Amino acid sequence: MILWLLLLMSPCCLAVNGAAAGLGRIERCDTRCSQGLHCKTKPDYLFPPPCQTPADGLSTSSVFHNVSLSTVMSCEGRQKCSLHLRIKTGLHLAESIHGVSICTVTTGMMSTCRVVSFTRASRQRMSGLQVVVENDCTVVSPGQKVMVTVKTVLSYCGIAWTGTYEAPDCISEDLQRHVPECITGRLSYDVNPQRKELSVSVADMLEDHDYHLRLCHKDFICIGTGANTVIKKEELVKSATLPYSRPLPCLCIEGWSAVMDAPRVQVCPFKERLEELWFGITFDPLEGTLSWEPACPVTAVVALCQEGEGGVCVDLPNAAQNVSREKIAFTKVDPHPRLCMKFTAGSQSWTRCPFTDARFQAWEVVATGRQGHEDVKMLSQIAAEFSVGLCERSKGSAVCQITETHTIHAEKNKAVGLNLTGKLCDSCLQVKRLDVKFAATVVHCLQQCNQSSHLKHAISSQSTWSWTWVVLPAGVLLSAVIIVTVVLHILLTVYRRRKQKRNGGCAFERQTDPAFECVAPALQTKPVVHGGVLVPDSPQYVNTERANLISD
Repeated sequence: MILWLLLLMSPCCLAVNGAAAGLGRIERCDTRCSQGLHCKTKPDYLFPPPCQTPADGLSTSSVFHNVSLSTVMSCEGRQKCSLHLRIKTGLHLAESIHGVSICTVTTGMMSTCRVVSFTRASRQRMSGLQVVVENDCTVVSPGQKVMVTVKTVLSYCGIAWTGTYEAPDCISEDLQRHVPECITGRLSYDVNPQRKELSVSVADMLEDHDYHLRLCHKDFICIGTGANTVIKKEELVKSATLPYSRPLPCLCIEGWSAVMDAPRVQVCPFKERLEELWFGITFDPLEGTLSWEPACPVTAVVALCQEGEGGVCVDLPNAAQNVSREKIAFTKVDPHPRLCMKFTAGSQSWTRCPFTDARFQAWEVVATGRQGHEDVKMLSQIAAEFSVGLCERSKGSAVCQITETHTIHAEKNKAVGLNLTGKLCDSCLQVKRLDVKFAATVVHCLQQCNQSSHLKHAISSQSTWSWTWVVLPAGVLLSAVIIVTVVLHILLTVYRRRKQKRNGGCAFERQTDPAFECVAPALQTKPVVHGGVLVPDSPQYVNTERANLISD
């Protein structure tokens, strides 16, 4: 435990470039010493003897020089390579130094030590010289932290070199191709947005093993969205098709080999599609709570705003919240169509207006025309309190200057008249709900006076011309009917008189007795005058004097 704490706290941690193009290769692990120095390796003592007091002039800095740690790779096949820790120690050899002890310890493991001893003849011959001892038989895993301790043999108190080392991680392409613990396979994909499908191909997968594919939502871990798809090792074409529902930025393709604790690779095709997150806004009309929960982890600011002219949404005061994973909620919200939710991530912003369909709209201002002016009323579906201000807009300005303000209480489903004093035409009403925490301010402008007068004059002129076009054709039509009637009557009279002449002067024939030639009933009638024309109804006698048909 103490050794591992030293490993974490030691300032002598040597880094390695895990993204290097490639690691050195060895055929087998071994221990090597400087030329002329004969050495051999043996396990350390199970119970090592206590340290001795060093001789004069011996210290860590005087004994150890240029101790280095690195990684090499030993391979038995293209995808069957292992990592080894190479420990290279330079030391100043003295007669009292019979060898070196190299110990390594990793997390959760016991210390492993080996002793490299020098033969008596070789150490006596090279005493006082700089020698190098190199060992690469310590197997390490990718990304593993190792604490290394080098001591002298005999062991002298206080003379030891200690350092820590972290093996290359699997981000190295060399490891991803040759070390089984790092082989994840390489994924490529094509997106079919019409069918909502991902066609995935796998390359460089672990030989002689099946391969798993799935879609998942990436967070601390990748949470699967459905069943896994297995690509069999016997299949020549290593591909599969995965259907998806929404192109979320955290939706990823995950692949791994069918072995225990296999590393996994993830590719996220829609990671730039942040606009897909700003959906799923919900509103509780009973509680007046507007809420949203991110479908993916995201760092953003969510604020309520009021949509104005030109589509610009102005933030409401004290209505912003930071979000990452948790659900956010705004309480006591007035569901007005102009109230929106703005999402800001980085330098981009998106606006969503959940009440545009007016499905939850609780109140409205209703204006009706009456006798040349507008009658303005407030209609609310709930009992609520409102601030109603009378304001005026100057020409060319969108700002409405309030001249007077009233507080109005509206009952449920009852219209309330806004009986404001003063000049209402050419003015606007500024209305805001007061019994909630977040509400939009609505401006309703009344009808302009000059437009009302002009409209009234236009309606009057239009009415006059309408009556003229109705009466004139009717008079012409009636006159034509009268003239046609008189002409027909004259023609009928002429026809009767001619017929009377053809019958021997009898207008009416009636055979009553052979002694009488003709009997004509005496009919005393008055002539009928039609528009200055005299028309007799019937002749009085056969020899009656002809009447004048056309009067002076």
